Amino acid sequence: MNGRVPVDPAPAVALFRSLGDATRLAIVLRLAQGEARVVDLTRLLGLAQSTVSKHLACLRDCRLVDYRSKGRQSYYFLARPELIDLLRSAELLLAETGDAIALCPVYGEPAATTTTTTSATAATATTAGAAS
Repeated sequence: MNGRVPVDPAPAVALFRSLGDATRLAIVLRLAQGEARVVDLTRLLGLAQSTVSKHLACLRDCRLVDYRSKGRQSYYFLARPELIDLLRSAELLLAETGDAIALCPVYGEPAATTTTTTSATAATATTAGAAS
């Protein structure tokens, strides 16, 4: 953004909506570590192949994820390495705001699950940061 606020927020809204789904964000965080097949993602997430494929299609439509074929296998990867920087920036923002975002009455989680979620997010972000 070059330090400027965009005139039209719609593209940023669409980007954050694409990452706002827990499954899609988990896929992006996993792909920040390197390529993965659908079967790898289904095992990691404990979801059906069709569900993972649907989320991958969404991320591909947004041009955030792409794939390469090798034989009968498709290997998915982050198409935009800038996503890793975005995730790091988000972790910094979350660290600076403490529980304010997690406890937000509109978008936050109930206080009982905040500690678990924050720990899981931190662990995932640490893993993602180690991948670059």
